[in-house]
Amino acid sequence: MEPSATPDPATGGLGTQEAQRLLATVGANEVAGRPERRWQRFLAKFWGPSAWMLETIAVVSLLLGKHGDAGLVALLLVLNAVLAYAQERRASAALEALKQRLQLEARVLRDGRWQKLPARELVPGDVIRCRAGDLVPADARIASGSLTADESVLTGESRELAKQAGDMAYSGTLVRHGEATAEVTATGTRSRFGRTAQLVRDAQPQMHVEALIARIVRWLALIVGTLVAAVFVLAWLQGQPVMETARLSLVLLMSAVPVALPVMLTVTMAAGALELSRQGVLVTHLSAAEDAAVMDTLLVDKTGTLTRNQLELAGLVALPGFTEDEVLRTAALASDEADQDPIDLAVLHAAAARGLPWPGPGSRISFSPFDPANRRTEALVRLDGRPVRAMKGAVRTLAQACGLAGDALQALLARVDQAGEAGQRALAVARSEGDGPPVLLGLLLLQDPPRPDAGQLVRRLRDLGIDIKMLTGDALPVARSVARQIGLGEIARYAQVAPAGEGHGTPDAAALAALDGFAEVYPEDKFAVARQLQSADHVVGMTGDGVNDAPALRQAEVGIAVAGATDTAKAAASVVLTQPGLTNIVPLVEHGRMAYQRVLTWILNKISRTIVKAGFVAVAFVATGRFVVSAFAMLLLVFMTDLMKVSLATDRVAPSPRPESWDIAPQVKIAVVLGLLMLLESLAALAAAWRPLRLDADAGRLYAFSFLVMLYFGPLSILSLRERRWFGASRPGRLLATAMASELVIGTIVSQLGIAELHPLPLAQVLLLLAYAMACSLLLNDPVKVGLMRRLHGAGGAALPD
Repeated sequence: MEPSATPDPATGGLGTQEAQRLLATVGANEVAGRPERRWQRFLAKFWGPSAWMLETIAVVSLLLGKHGDAGLVALLLVLNAVLAYAQERRASAALEALKQRLQLEARVLRDGRWQKLPARELVPGDVIRCRAGDLVPADARIASGSLTADESVLTGESRELAKQAGDMAYSGTLVRHGEATAEVTATGTRSRFGRTAQLVRDAQPQMHVEALIARIVRWLALIVGTLVAAVFVLAWLQGQPVMETARLSLVLLMSAVPVALPVMLTVTMAAGALELSRQGVLVTHLSAAEDAAVMDTLLVDKTGTLTRNQLELAGLVALPGFTEDEVLRTAALASDEADQDPIDLAVLHAAAARGLPWPGPGSRISFSPFDPANRRTEALVRLDGRPVRAMKGAVRTLAQACGLAGDALQALLARVDQAGEAGQRALAVARSEGDGPPVLLGLLLLQDPPRPDAGQLVRRLRDLGIDIKMLTGDALPVARSVARQIGLGEIARYAQVAPAGEGHGTPDAAALAALDGFAEVYPEDKFAVARQLQSADHVVGMTGDGVNDAPALRQAEVGIAVAGATDTAKAAASVVLTQPGLTNIVPLVEHGRMAYQRVLTWILNKISRTIVKAGFVAVAFVATGRFVVSAFAMLLLVFMTDLMKVSLATDRVAPSPRPESWDIAPQVKIAVVLGLLMLLESLAALAAAWRPLRLDADAGRLYAFSFLVMLYFGPLSILSLRERRWFGASRPGRLLATAMASELVIGTIVSQLGIAELHPLPLAQVLLLLAYAMACSLLLNDPVKVGLMRRLHGAGGAALPD
């Protein structure tokens, strides 16, 4: 049945025509997504440095008649585009979840009569009616009536707020009790809830892995492009066949493209995600595991994350003449389990735990839930044959109703303030017998306690070099109390560091660094904190469970939705915890750092090997006036080595004790040094075998020998580079060890049987070459690597893994 409230006699609410005009002006009461042109987003995946190189190779391969090569490159392009597009599609899931929340009906006064309309048709000025169980459809100012609203969807705090005439009721909040008529003041993205959705849409997390890949492509393209250009010019001057020169130059260029890196990244992150899922950590965005490796700051939502989001009795204060049991029993009589009110449930649970006596069935005469007008709940019950009225509610209101005044009232309020400093919420308890006046019995002290593992988590993450900052919409005393209990330092009001005030205030960078958390924050504030930290070159993680956390979860590189989070928070996050508490964040960080070590090994090996392959062909051509390796041999080499390096994704590594960094320029310099060393060693081997093996007289042997030199240095250099310490400090993973051994064996077999343009070589010389490559890689180059890594560490680089 529709409410029977009398419409405003002057206007009767908005007229239909006026409402339609406003709807055309301000827009629908919803969050509109950006225009979706899926084909444009998909085609964008074929644009970028890595894509350009592969596209160039495919085109040139077609021109040279190498349709198989062109098909392989095209397949890689399309596969990478499909994977990238699929990952992007999930970015809109958070927005869709929020939009679903806004799709409801509202009771609206239009044309002088109450009617139900889709909430998306509401406009500012509409008169609406809200009652218990409703979601408030738009921001509105209450004109008459009263209600209590659960604003946890916006603030993250479990406390219910009383709303009376003149107060604001916000879109998306839940009406727990009462009924009110209100005038709409803001709709769509102009509402508090809508601004949260807008922030989720506008959030742009920084993709560090993608940026790193782009830098690698540029480095490799610069190295190989320079060498290929020099070789091409020299070959043309010497009258070498242009088509063969072009084909070999093309293969050299392909060897520089990190073709296997996307696959290796995907396998690395997918393997880590599978392992983490067994520990209650669901990685919904694979790059989150990589970003967890470099995460140096974690923003932690208090309620439901560091605390249980479940009120419990923290203490009782009995006034003279009464006992704690009397206070608690009376409060329990003034509670009702059916309402599922958090305060009532906490009181009833505490009473049951103490085994307090309970009146029999039918003893309750009546029960009145919380009323904003008198700010209390009360029940009329029959005890020992006489009626007793039990009450609990706001301290000042109930104390004054009991006749408390003057110094006695001030003393009681001082005790309430003391409880507030300890992070506790106080409620007064009173009773009256028959028609007698109410008598104040004492106080209930309630709190949302920290999770048992919260303090341990803070210490463990700090040991891993991660700075923890708590964000909460709760009052400063409560925030400071929780911070003290879990080992955090100074907490301040957000308004003190963001003078712009509520919503979109930019926090002071120095305050962000100095403080361990902020109280009285709004969703926009959490978003602003994450973005400000990112602008200061921090990699940010964010934990949360509510809609209010969704913008910051989406903005952070590592958004973590905790167990029991809303669908919106889960959709915005890149990681979802399925078990209570936050201790599983530690395995996420450790797996991320292990994945980082594997990716770094791949990068360093790729750079050093690219220098070897391109430099070997270029320098040998300058020295001998001929190509020492065929295009087929280079293709075979690229295929075998890239396939083997994918197995790095499962290598056995140890996590670093400190956050990693995607600024790997110092490590790249080490890779360049090692690449130049291997280049000199490879050229030395070629020079030493030139006459004994008559390589100048047999092109097939020359191609086979050059192929074998570059092949042998591949797995042996990985064996060295996978460890930042001595290569024997740890054993490689079983799959990697198998892949490296297989490559060496297959290369040796090819050298004996010959294949296509590669002619067989004497077994003794092949084994001698293998021993030479082992000695150079593990006895000469490895000590150089260790020395350079130690020098880097001593200069302030990342600590070596234990």
